[in-house]
Amino acid sequence: MTQDSYGIRLTDTAEGRSSASLLINKMYAWRGYAGTHQIVDDPNRITLTATDHGRVVGTLTIGMDAPVGLSADQIFKEELDEMRARGARLCEFTKLAFDPSVKSKTSLANLFHLAVIYARDIHHRTDIVIEVNPRHRRFYEQMLGFKQLGELKTNPRVNAPAYLLRVELDFVTEQIRQYGGTFSEKSTGRSFYPYFFSPREEQGIINRLLRIDEQQLA
Repeated sequence: MTQDSYGIRLTDTAEGRSSASLLINKMYAWRGYAGTHQIVDDPNRITLTATDHGRVVGTLTIGMDAPVGLSADQIFKEELDEMRARGARLCEFTKLAFDPSVKSKTSLANLFHLAVIYARDIHHRTDIVIEVNPRHRRFYEQMLGFKQLGELKTNPRVNAPAYLLRVELDFVTEQIRQYGGTFSEKSTGRSFYPYFFSPREEQGIINRLLRIDEQQLA
């Protein structure tokens, strides 16, 4: 998907994963998170990258629940197992990084929306979970409708406190149906969904991805 000089693509090469990893480590270090973070080739994970004039400016990885579990199981296994027992088909959004020099909220929303489409329409997930630092919790709860699961814990991968948040994809779908593509200067700023693609644009993207998926399976 491209829009003028800005584009979002599936990262499926070693070079692409390396570029995304560099951005993640740069942004994590800037925020004071510990560790070195690498994106690896994993059949249960999909990494998307956003580029501006060829430069990687954003990345997000979608982890699909599998017998090996999710990254969040390391500290939130009890909470995730409760969801699984109720029939939830989980995915997690991890390694989200966006260059602060890109001021456009729409660019970040495009990346997030495309990840939603991969999770919901290609891999048939029902819920997204995400581990977030307390200072980012309000954005996910107020602007995207995430809900807290469990208590604050320490995430050893970044040596920082983290909440586990969850949102149902049915809720996300309804918010996109109502608000996607409606942003204007008169918007109140109480939701991030107006920055998402419109329902018509979304359906066009879904159709494209489904055709690609069918071609790969043929």
